[in-house]
Amino acid sequence: MSSSVYVPARPPRVAVVGAGLAGITCARRLSEAGCAVQLFDKSRGVGGRMATRRVEWIDTDGAVHRAAFDHGAPAFSARSAAFRAFIDEAVGDGVLRRWEPVMAPGSHANLDGLAHWVATPDMPALCRHLAAGLPLTRSCTVDELVRDRDGGWRLLSQGDMVGDGVFDAVVLAMPPAQAAVLLALHRDDWARQAWSVPMQPCWTLMGAEGGTPPPWDAAWPQRGPLAWIVRNASKPGRAAEDDGLTRWVVHATAEWSATFLESASDSVQSALQEALARELGRTPRWAHVAVHRWRYALAPRRTDAAGKPCWWDAALGLGVCGDFFTGAGVEGAWLSGRALAAAIVPATADARAPGR
Repeated sequence: MSSSVYVPARPPRVAVVGAGLAGITCARRLSEAGCAVQLFDKSRGVGGRMATRRVEWIDTDGAVHRAAFDHGAPAFSARSAAFRAFIDEAVGDGVLRRWEPVMAPGSHANLDGLAHWVATPDMPALCRHLAAGLPLTRSCTVDELVRDRDGGWRLLSQGDMVGDGVFDAVVLAMPPAQAAVLLALHRDDWARQAWSVPMQPCWTLMGAEGGTPPPWDAAWPQRGPLAWIVRNASKPGRAAEDDGLTRWVVHATAEWSATFLESASDSVQSALQEALARELGRTPRWAHVAVHRWRYALAPRRTDAAGKPCWWDAALGLGVCGDFFTGAGVEGAWLSGRALAAAIVPATADARAPGR
């Protein structure tokens, strides 16, 4: 008596739109499960809000200075056993290290006794590590999803098809307001829920200055416009400040950022410079300074999606993941991407079974 083993004609093809931690986590797990995954992101790199800005300038003496600013998520912690296990593995791989900042006197930071972690040598390093070997299309804004009569998906950017043909499933891993635009024609109920998520903005100042640095690495003043102040070089794996300039990253509070969301960047920069000067007790001698506006920086702790780590419609082959499902920041993004991959894999296995 002989038996046969079913061998699928091809692996399921999945497009993942968004190369932040949620999307890359989902893509990596799908790839490990045998799916043919393609990543797309509108940025030049990966990481999403796990971001680092690199700049270079020439001073009045002709000296060249270089700096890197972790202007997105400053660090993250782990509460779940699953994410702690992931961190342990990433530490072993050399892409995460523990950050133990000296906090400024009077700071109100509640670190909850949890270890805080950063990717090295910069914050996108974790996502680069997870994305290694996965097909990735950068600088590509997917602005339309088209579903064929046979159920396949085509991705369009400004009317042109992107990616290698038709996909069996699509994952959206982006801020909810952006996901809502792509969802509207296919799951209008999801689109309405996504539109209703009140993501909070954050203005961020990045600067290098030549004053005497304080005896602390970070502050969490939570007064005036300031939420976080971080001396970037205090994080492990960062370049030394051997040119005598201290690199600062300053995050404004969500409330202040919302109030001045549409203000001119020059006025925002001046306000944050003045607020930092008050915290330092001196006027910084700026060699370089800039600001960045994160329109969708922070997810609320509870949303209409509360209780669900992701959305997955097996009939459509359409899913959504991101930190906005839990509001738990970096950990929430990882958990959501992991959950969506776990939901997709059985569906793709069913679709490849004999007789389907």
